Amino acid sequence: MLVIGFPTGSLQANCFVLATGPGGTCVVVDPGQDAAEPIAEALREHRLSPVAVLLTHGHFDHTFSVAPVCDGNDIPAWIHPDDRGLLSDPLKGISAESRAFFGGNLEMREPREVRELADGAELDLAGLRLTVDHTPGHTGGSVMFRAGTEEGGRLVLSGDTLFAGSIGRTDLPGGNHREMLTSLRTKVLTLTDDTVVLPGHGPTTTIGRERASNPFLLKLGAPDAPAAPHRGL
Repeated sequence: MLVIGFPTGSLQANCFVLATGPGGTCVVVDPGQDAAEPIAEALREHRLSPVAVLLTHGHFDHTFSVAPVCDGNDIPAWIHPDDRGLLSDPLKGISAESRAFFGGNLEMREPREVRELADGAELDLAGLRLTVDHTPGHTGGSVMFRAGTEEGGRLVLSGDTLFAGSIGRTDLPGGNHREMLTSLRTKVLTLTDDTVVLPGHGPTTTIGRERASNPFLLKLGAPDAPAAPHRGL
């Protein structure tokens, strides 16, 4: 599998391009701020044609370029229905501090074609088979995308559900700490240790590494599991 990743925008959200290899079709995951040109460069360099944009959740740092990328390539965007409203009203999902930073004005619109994700759905796109896991907590419509390769490797694009050493914050509109803990127990800790994690912010990690060292996963069984630190929005 070909995986191209790079941080985008003021909040350095990770955008990924996935393909079975160069010279074919691909999917784009989380095209955030200022992502359109780096995506176009990656497509040219690896001779790729996108067939879909996948969104791990609706926060603007992961979705800001979704309309130009989708409409410019005549492809659909996929998002969970609980976060779809954020595509046209991004201020609804961010903190007061973030709203002030952007002057209370952040204009976005839906792409021409939007398709909705469901928990457990299997997506066959660009020669890849991706499983959707609904993981509410950071937002109501947060999801992860799991993929396996013919060589036996496993991959999960965790969005802002899981980071290296941390988890997504749950204090924003639509966030829910209790739901986050449930998502971590039922959708993250059930993955095998060799699963490679491509998070929404920060470096790549593995489930095994996070199981052994991530303080939020280590304390899941404790009644005073810590609230997530402020990261991203």
